[in-house]
Amino acid sequence: MQARKKYVLLGLCASCWLLLFYWGGGVQLRLLRLLSRQRAEVVRPWPNWTDRAFLPRYAHLDELQTDPGTAESPRQRRQAWSAIYKDSRCRMETCFDFSRCRRRGREGFRVYIYPSEKNDRVSESYRKILTSIGESRYFTSDPREACLFVLGIDTLDRDQLSGQFVPNVDERIRGYPLWNDGRNHLIFNLYSGTWPNYTEDLGFNIGQAILAKASLNTEHFRPGFDVSIPLFSKDHPQKGGERGWLVRNTVPPRRKYLLMFKGKRYLTGIGSDTRNALHHIHNGKDIVSLTTCRHGKDWEKHKDARCDHDNLEYERFDYQELLHNATFCLVPRGRRLGSFRFLESLQAACIPVLLSNGWELPFSDVIQWNQAVIEGDERLLLQVPSTVRAIGNERVLALRQRTQMLWEAYFSSVDKIVLTTLEIIKDRVFSHISRNKYMWNSLPGGLLVLPEYSTHLAHFPFYYLGLGVNPGQEFTAVIHAVSPLVSQSQPIMKLLQVVSKSKYCSQIIILWNSEKPPPSRSKWPPMPVPLTVTDGRRKTTSRFLPHVAIETEAVLSLDEDTVLLTSEVNFAFLVWRSFPERIVGYPPRSHFWDPLKRAWGYTSKWTNDYSIVLTGAAFYHRYYHYLFTHYLPQSLRTLVDRTSNCEDILMNFLVSAVTHLPPIKVAQRKQYKELPSPQGTKTVPWANPEHFNQRQECINTFASWFGYMPLVHSQFRLDPVLFKDQVSVLRKKYKDLERA
Repeated sequence: MQARKKYVLLGLCASCWLLLFYWGGGVQLRLLRLLSRQRAEVVRPWPNWTDRAFLPRYAHLDELQTDPGTAESPRQRRQAWSAIYKDSRCRMETCFDFSRCRRRGREGFRVYIYPSEKNDRVSESYRKILTSIGESRYFTSDPREACLFVLGIDTLDRDQLSGQFVPNVDERIRGYPLWNDGRNHLIFNLYSGTWPNYTEDLGFNIGQAILAKASLNTEHFRPGFDVSIPLFSKDHPQKGGERGWLVRNTVPPRRKYLLMFKGKRYLTGIGSDTRNALHHIHNGKDIVSLTTCRHGKDWEKHKDARCDHDNLEYERFDYQELLHNATFCLVPRGRRLGSFRFLESLQAACIPVLLSNGWELPFSDVIQWNQAVIEGDERLLLQVPSTVRAIGNERVLALRQRTQMLWEAYFSSVDKIVLTTLEIIKDRVFSHISRNKYMWNSLPGGLLVLPEYSTHLAHFPFYYLGLGVNPGQEFTAVIHAVSPLVSQSQPIMKLLQVVSKSKYCSQIIILWNSEKPPPSRSKWPPMPVPLTVTDGRRKTTSRFLPHVAIETEAVLSLDEDTVLLTSEVNFAFLVWRSFPERIVGYPPRSHFWDPLKRAWGYTSKWTNDYSIVLTGAAFYHRYYHYLFTHYLPQSLRTLVDRTSNCEDILMNFLVSAVTHLPPIKVAQRKQYKELPSPQGTKTVPWANPEHFNQRQECINTFASWFGYMPLVHSQFRLDPVLFKDQVSVLRKKYKDLERA
């Protein structure tokens, strides 16, 4: 009986609790509705949430990517993508044949370009891409050697309404015997899809090919397989490119305008939501955000009430002036996720503020973009001004400096964009000898750091300062010998004695480049350091081969007739240890621009400045041997060998391109004389009247390949402390250097 009462009581309590919850919840809902209705009647300042222009900023991300009139659901887009790209799950391990690349070891990374057919239309941009590959050290004309294949068909513009659109690509590539469902193929694309949705549909099945594409969506990006590239214009330079606009350590780091944008406003369609809202942050003072409706053939048919005012305001400001004087640059999405504003902002050192949700940033595999850009959210535009105002000056300067490093290393030319793409793929193929993130994101950039040389940071001269590492305390002398040994009084004999007496000398290597065989070891004088005579293979460039025998970081390059004192060698070496990334030496030369000939000139006159230090008597890091041999194209090395000239100029070009700095000249006695050649030897090269003309031609050929003039002028010379000071000779360490 007592138990029954207990159960009845529990049932009544449960019923009461349910009734209270039901009626109480209803009351709460009614109260919430009443409160919200009262709040809606209160007149509030900005933001006005009923303004339709603001609604998209708080919409779902997928809703921002489509035009309401032609909207597709996310599921429909995924299904369409899967139908076109059946291998959307491709990774290097599943869709790439590594055996094609590894059968020849590290030299196996070769790229083959399919020949273009007679009536093929090839855009200027795609022609530049193919030229970059064709002139690279990876190109092969033999498909049997190839690790990677690139189509001759122009796939850059896959907008069917474009004049650059190439039809029937699917049918054509399936007919290629080597297509193999796209395996080991690389496809470049800048524009995909067409009006009104601008989807990522390329109009053909890429199969298992790697896609190097601009405006890649993170939803469709295949990590570790595809490569996101920047959108660049047809006017983007083939080589070199302009330098960035930032002067190092610019003070103050902030500019006249805090934030700027000037560009098109899309009245309808995809991308219009973001662009239509930009006028809300414009104040005409420190924030300038301008859009114009005046573009396209029928813009007036779609113009709204704001167009006339926006167009007038748009004309008040000059884009270049804004770019030069803004700290932050808005980079909103256009019809596609990427835009030309991205590269323009990087070059101008105007910190990009990205408003392009879902964009896989260029070369995202290797570049740490958080050190160079601010990533915003399209739906939270109004938070952008307060966000950038809160960034401190130190951070602003660091961001601006990083934009310059990235621009010059990877984006200033089509060459760099293409080579970066190839190097990223190569690092994936040979992952055990790939570059790390530090190498990609610090000077001089990944393109100039060859991991085949080493993957250890401390083995590269330009990382010493950042790592707190000091270079080694010994050097290897490499003497380039072209004359047969006929007398013990030849200059090379005295040079051997002088160099071997240096307490820093570890070994001496003689590169025998004479037509006659080298003499036996007994013909050479006894020395306190090891002497090695090696075959120069009768090539001028053999002096810069990465010889295995060179064990020290420092290399002293010498011509056989160089006249030096041991104290001069010692002083130059100690100077080099303070500047291990540069060439440090004695004989200077200079280049100049000849406006009449519209060409670069070369001079050996003693002047107040210089841009070249000849490698006939100079120190540099041994890594430059490796870079000279494996980075520079075969065409330049062939030119040097054919003329037996200019190798020293080419080495200066290379080192200045890496460092963006001039070489360093050290104090010397002006006692260099053109000694008469011994009987039976060849005349010295500078006695040949063609020698100087060849050097003039070389300097222009080298500048053409680099795409700019990397040599930097300097008036800097380093002398020993107390050099020619009126003090006791006993207090001077390098007193012999003062002999006139």
